[in-house]
Amino acid sequence: MEGLRGECLSFFEKGSHYVDHVERVVALAKRLAEFEGADVEVVEAAAWLHDAGRAAEDLGECEDHAVESARLAPELLRRAGFPEEKIAAVVKCVERHRYSKGLKAETIEEAVLQDADRLDALGAIGIYRAIKIGLQAGKPFYDASIKPAEVYAGNSKTTINHFHEKLFKLPDSMNTETGKRFALQRIRIMREFVRELECEWEGVA
Repeated sequence: MEGLRGECLSFFEKGSHYVDHVERVVALAKRLAEFEGADVEVVEAAAWLHDAGRAAEDLGECEDHAVESARLAPELLRRAGFPEEKIAAVVKCVERHRYSKGLKAETIEEAVLQDADRLDALGAIGIYRAIKIGLQAGKPFYDASIKPAEVYAGNSKTTINHFHEKLFKLPDSMNTETGKRFALQRIRIMREFVRELECEWEGVA
C-alpha cells in the first residue's frame, strides 16, 4: 500500500485531520479486519483514503468530506495499481464512514472502517485530539455553567462538553465485537481524566 499512502499524503497538509490520524486508523483497521475476518486489502485502502477530502471541507471547498473522499478514491486507487474488482467496495467504505451521517454499515469492511475511525477519537489519543481541536476552534476548555447538551448537535460549546455529548457515547456506536472491546478499554481513561479535571477545576480534589 506504499503507493497509495504516497498518493494520500498531499491531502493532509491542511485541516483538522493530519496524516498521523490516518496512519493510526490504518493500523487499527488492519487489526480489526484480521479479528473480524474482513478483507484486509479493502479495509486498509479505505482507511488510507477515508479523510482525503477533509481539508477541502475544512476550507469550505466541499460540504461533506466523506462524499469528496469517495469521489477522489477511484482515480487514486487506479494510480496505485489497486485491484479493479475491489475499488467499488473501497469507495462504499469511504462514503459511509462518517459518524455524523449516522449511516449503518452494510458490509463487514464498512463496519471495520467506521469502528477504526471512531476508536481514534477515544483513549489517550482521543483526549489529545479533543483538546487540540478545541484550541484550534477557540472554544472554552471547561465552564461549569455551560451544561452538556442531551443530544450532540455537531458543535459542543466547550471541549469538556464534547466528551459528554459525543465521545463518551462512541462505544455504543461500535459495529464489531472487537471494536466494542477496544472502545470500552479506551473510554475508561477518558472518563477518569474528565472526572478528575472537573473535580480539580472546582477545587474539591
